[in-house]
Amino acid sequence: MADPATYRPKPGEIPTSPGVYRFRDAHGRVIYVGKAKNLRARLSNYFQDVAHLHHRTQSMVTTAASVEWTVVGTEVEALALEYSWIKEYDPRFNVKYRDDKSYPYLAVTMADEVPRAQVMRGAKRPGTRYFGPYGHAWAIRETLDLLLRVFPIRTCSAGVYKRAHQTGRPCLLGYIDKCSAPCVGRIGVDDHKQLAQDFCDFMAGDTQRFERRLTARMNEAAASMEYEQAARLRDDIQALRRATEKNAVVLPDATDADVFALAGDELEAAVQVFHVRGGRIRGQRGWVVEKVEDVTDAELVEHLLQQVYGAVEDARAAAAEADLDAEGRTAARREARDAVPREVLVPVLPPDPAQMAAWLTGLRGARVELRVPQRGDKRELAATVRKNAEHALVLHRTRRAGDLTTRSQALREIQEALGLESAPLRIECYDVSHTQGTYQSASMVVFEDGLPRKSEYRTFSIRGPEGDGARDDTAAMHEVITRRFRRYLTDRLASGEVELDDSDDDGRPSGAARPRSGEVPAEETGERKRFAYPPNLVVVDGGPPQVAAAQRALDELGVTDVALCGLAKRLEEVWLPGEDYPVILQRSSEALYLLQRVRDEAHRRAITAHRQRRSKGMVTSALDDVPGLGPARRKALLTTFGSVKKLRAASVDEIAQVRGMGRRTAEAVVAALGGADTADPGSTDPDSTDAGTPDAGSAPTSQDAAGPGMLGA
Repeated sequence: MADPATYRPKPGEIPTSPGVYRFRDAHGRVIYVGKAKNLRARLSNYFQDVAHLHHRTQSMVTTAASVEWTVVGTEVEALALEYSWIKEYDPRFNVKYRDDKSYPYLAVTMADEVPRAQVMRGAKRPGTRYFGPYGHAWAIRETLDLLLRVFPIRTCSAGVYKRAHQTGRPCLLGYIDKCSAPCVGRIGVDDHKQLAQDFCDFMAGDTQRFERRLTARMNEAAASMEYEQAARLRDDIQALRRATEKNAVVLPDATDADVFALAGDELEAAVQVFHVRGGRIRGQRGWVVEKVEDVTDAELVEHLLQQVYGAVEDARAAAAEADLDAEGRTAARREARDAVPREVLVPVLPPDPAQMAAWLTGLRGARVELRVPQRGDKRELAATVRKNAEHALVLHRTRRAGDLTTRSQALREIQEALGLESAPLRIECYDVSHTQGTYQSASMVVFEDGLPRKSEYRTFSIRGPEGDGARDDTAAMHEVITRRFRRYLTDRLASGEVELDDSDDDGRPSGAARPRSGEVPAEETGERKRFAYPPNLVVVDGGPPQVAAAQRALDELGVTDVALCGLAKRLEEVWLPGEDYPVILQRSSEALYLLQRVRDEAHRRAITAHRQRRSKGMVTSALDDVPGLGPARRKALLTTFGSVKKLRAASVDEIAQVRGMGRRTAEAVVAALGGADTADPGSTDPDSTDAGTPDAGSAPTSQDAAGPGMLGA
């Protein structure tokens, strides 16, 4: 652990202006991001006597090795920059709202020429309108099924739509009148887009207008004695009412509000939000927050609002980069207004409610009121939301996988069993998979704070000294560890924000990368590449041979600050380098449970990578050996000509007209397929847009490269 005095900025260096600060650890990774009205006053609190700090703050400042800050003009700018940095760096000591993107939405892709309604999860896309979130995807499909009677908009995928357009026959929904079938021209593109807009207006709360319109049409049909048409319209009205009744009326019709509630203790808190639009509950979300930093309820509310509404700013930036047309920009602005309501009701006000309200107003483009409900229906609804939060917290505590105490115990037990200086907060595990030495693949999985970090998983194709694979598993493990940590050393030296410190007074090894403390510009992220961060513990799947091979690789590279062990499957023994006897963990210990999870995840990942390579290797193409012809060009050729048979019949001029192809490459294709001596096969076209040549012996990048007539060619 580092002494905060070793990286404390000099007196007077820190300005008294508002700004955002971030702490980095000894490897340069950002571990905490915060903001302050007065940077000097706030940062001084971190450098007081460590014994007077909260235990979570103590852990953060002793893990850190530097602090840097950025001065901004206003507190609203500090709020926006803090959210941006938290999202970019994902600091381990900041509050994390897990599972935020797992909730399904009903999405309408208004930016498309023919909009589509579908269930969508994940990050929001510009030009798409979202309704929800819903608790379950089946609730979206049930609502959509009811509304397609009145608003028969497209719901099919791009492939189904294209096939129907080519064949001239709509899909089943088109035959049962639950799709207006724009694919076959039953409705014009503009009329279909207007139909999709009406659907969005109805979902946004404008329900009475459409019910009145259908009622008037039903009365007209009845007066004209078109009773069958009147009956269909009557059923449509009933479908609209059933879809509307699924959302309970809780507030007056004109109310647009988000109602937040908290329930928790010193370690964690459950958060719930009800989205009320047009007086009806349109969606509900919930998180369980681990209080990895010392925060009050007011600060927790501030972080929560940043998390929920910061995505609006991201969507706006994405829309600006997407170069949308006028309709797309209008849809993006409407989406921002829908996402940020007129009222935000919270259990306690954030530390600076005026600045937070100003930030929300800027996102919405209209005034937003931020307050605590005191009486009436809104207070009763807030109490209901709080009950949901309390129930969610009780449910969470019964689930062991997300229990911070359990994971902390597992890391502490691993530290004690392996004799580590600190708990292994970042664990990397490696495994090798192959079939009798062929298609050798390896995996690297990453666990941080006892949880998988799938964005940093990696897979390796084992090359071997001759390019045809390693001789055995130990050689393969040696290669993987060498490649991973050689990349670590390269990225660490290439990181521009670190300096080399020749002293080891603070406990770091001589020559270790040491981040600097000081001011940084807001646009300079300074984030290092992911391979520049070493793990605290490397786990290999295997016994003493695999461990010895991994240790030899680390020794050859001069990496001495990474712990290593192996987990053997037979008796679940933990092997350390150079030891004659294994470490035996209790079968019921949390440490063994965590190591098994890490090992099993690496095994699953390695098998998946091996199967993918094997399946691709079974498909070969006559175009694979054409020099200068990569996957993009192969796909373009097959898209244009349809098959290798038709491509063989094409002339050089016809092939050269394909986008991305030059004449020399076209001649090489003709020579490879037809055997004509028309060009030097080794030449490439300097005018072409893709001059990359695939690695020798590599499998096709995608099976899309194989068209009709290409198997075994």
